[in-house]
Amino acid sequence: MAGQRTAAEALVELLQAYGIDTVFGIPGVHNLALYRGLQDGTPRHVLPRHEQAAGFMADGYARVSGRPAACFVITGPGVTNIATALGQANSDSLPMLVIATVVERADLGLGRGRLHEIPRQRELCRALAGFAETALVPEVLPELVARAFAGFVAARPRPAVIEVPVDVLVQPVWERWRPVSLPLPPHPDPGQVEAAARLLAAARRPATILGGGALRLGRLALDLVERLGCPVVTTVAAKGLVPESHPLSLGATLPAESTREILARCDRLLVVGSELAETDLWRDLPKVAGRAIRVDIDPDRLADPRLPVDLAVLADSRAFVEALLPRLAEHRPAPDVEPAAVRARAIAEAGGPAELHRAVLAEIRRALPEDAVVFADMTQIAYTGHMAFACERPRRWLHPVGFGTLGWALPAAIGAAFTGMREPAVVLVGDFGFQYSLAELATAVEHVLPLVLLLWNNGGLAQIRDDMHRRALRPFATAPFNPDFPALARAMGAEATRVRRLDGVAETVRQALAYRRPVLVELCASDIARSAGLSVGES
Repeated sequence: MAGQRTAAEALVELLQAYGIDTVFGIPGVHNLALYRGLQDGTPRHVLPRHEQAAGFMADGYARVSGRPAACFVITGPGVTNIATALGQANSDSLPMLVIATVVERADLGLGRGRLHEIPRQRELCRALAGFAETALVPEVLPELVARAFAGFVAARPRPAVIEVPVDVLVQPVWERWRPVSLPLPPHPDPGQVEAAARLLAAARRPATILGGGALRLGRLALDLVERLGCPVVTTVAAKGLVPESHPLSLGATLPAESTREILARCDRLLVVGSELAETDLWRDLPKVAGRAIRVDIDPDRLADPRLPVDLAVLADSRAFVEALLPRLAEHRPAPDVEPAAVRARAIAEAGGPAELHRAVLAEIRRALPEDAVVFADMTQIAYTGHMAFACERPRRWLHPVGFGTLGWALPAAIGAAFTGMREPAVVLVGDFGFQYSLAELATAVEHVLPLVLLLWNNGGLAQIRDDMHRRALRPFATAPFNPDFPALARAMGAEATRVRRLDGVAETVRQALAYRRPVLVELCASDIARSAGLSVGES
């Protein structure tokens, strides 16, 4: 027996037992009982300036570590504020546990005008999370937590929401809740592994696509493509899983015509851990002439009619590749294409402002150590960087791919900093997107985090402005007033500077990295373009 404590205290203790070491959250009148469980300082608590940022922090924590963090939010506005972050984590298959309060049990669903009340709050969460349930009595909390964690490790990771009525949180609990043994990810059927090996052994022009679901492969990804001797292309989520300098790597060039031509003519296509979504392709899937093998932990992806497959394998990516490798021949002949040349052509296909972006990205890459982690927001230069920024390791170029939420990068980088990462962290964000979450700069300053914010100031919503030009529209609502960003950063306690020349980018980034605390570097796009004789965008 553990002695009497509240359900909220018992829940916090149980989360620790499952490995939760960090909680991102904002205390409010409805969730104060949870904060009683944090009084001794464990798990560590991080106070963001907005619940959406709390969710993005948990997102960044998961992207870097592969592990979930927890978020504590209040009923109503706390839930709606974190909703965008839930959608982002759901879209990008990330584990995140949100503990939300809800009105007392006697008021559930009745719309009586209680403080913070949403009559059907759980239904809202179910639209955005992989798992959302209500604990109507304390005794079900251990089961709900176990189900959430089982989903994190043995299925396609999705955010989970457990809502707890405020009166349940303060109910007495006498037993000590303990974690259960979690299931292993699904292993492949041995017959399907043999069939995959036979199909690949007969290939003359194989190709491989690796998605975010393949990140668990680690070094096995390189072993796989070298054993197959075939070109490999990654989605943005898996960028760097195979070093992009490797002679077989096409990089993250899946939307490029040069890469699509290779996929169209291959006679065997192996797709591991990718939903092949619109944001992976930005066009229809290429018509594959040969036979396709698809491996995924999500049965819905295997049923996708857009890519007819000869073999659909429901399995964890690592378990499948570990079983497949011993069945493949030791060496295969080199491909009949040069992936490095194809990748170079793919990068060069983009016109307009991409030439300027590539020049600036090259300077940033030159200044950063190989293991630096870049959190790239929704901004034009990041879209170019998906292909053009050289990446040699996985989880080093991170981007809110599926949901595409502006303002993600800064809070995500803050969350990642609490994983214990030692690699330099860089936030690449546009001038408009930065203003979505600039309040979190104060969070970074408060914790003295060694973050470098590279603010790409192209004068507003440049991507939308260019899209309007392409549609023969007169651009409007794309050039908002911008503050003096360095002055704003200094007012919040950060260091700040401004770069106006291309030849000043690399050295300024190196200096910013040396500060070991938050530094904002404003990259003035128009001035940098003029200094290099390049175009800043369409006109």
